[in-house]
Amino acid sequence: MQIIDTHCHLDFDEFKHDRDDVLKRARENGLCGFVIPAVKQASWNSLISLCAQSKDMHYALGMHPMFIQEHELNHMDDLRECVANNNPVAIGEIGLDFYNKSLYVDKQLALFEQQLQLACEVDLSVILHVRKAHEQVLGCLKKFPVIGGIVHAFNGSLQQAERYQTSHFKFGFGGMLTYERSSKLRTLAAELPMESIVLETDSPDMTVEQHRGERNSPEYLPYCLRSLAEIRSMSVQQVAQQTSLNAREVLSLHM
Repeated sequence: MQIIDTHCHLDFDEFKHDRDDVLKRARENGLCGFVIPAVKQASWNSLISLCAQSKDMHYALGMHPMFIQEHELNHMDDLRECVANNNPVAIGEIGLDFYNKSLYVDKQLALFEQQLQLACEVDLSVILHVRKAHEQVLGCLKKFPVIGGIVHAFNGSLQQAERYQTSHFKFGFGGMLTYERSSKLRTLAAELPMESIVLETDSPDMTVEQHRGERNSPEYLPYCLRSLAEIRSMSVQQVAQQTSLNAREVLSLHM
């Protein structure tokens, strides 16, 4: 059984003291791939160097909306150059976060559209962060029709999901699936086509119920796998195979 964590931040400082041990345990638990999205310009070079250490680690390059105050005008030029000189599997983590209304909505929108335009130009998928902004993101995708991507930690409606699907998007599900109280999310995971679901952890955040209060880790992805299998009334082997196939397809992963 092999599974892919399509969204983890192994380059974050939370893993700097035991990253190799985390990777070892994750691989022993069946993980065969790790997709690590960047969040800001300052981390791109170290992220690329980290992923160069092993063929099962893949990086995306982008600027996260939650770090909007750290993004400068020239960083878009830097991103364009970095993408041209390297081999990211996607543009990401990008998107809109309107949960906190003070987070510079206009600047977020401008930066998001510029990154979508770049994804269109270089023919790469995108990894989306969307919070309280699905309608705005869907509107931007109409203006900039990227080849597809992943809506990370999807929590929108089934109707919104159907609109994302017409743009060739898949949906990331992770640790919140393991909480029985996540009834809306578990219903979505049951109703969406299996061909549109990928697994993720968002480590070090959004940990599984079995490790509540602890740092999240890719090694816990099997808990998400088992929860999804239970919700779908499928075997863990079937879910592992389909979600891994979905991840390889949407991000053109070769492993």
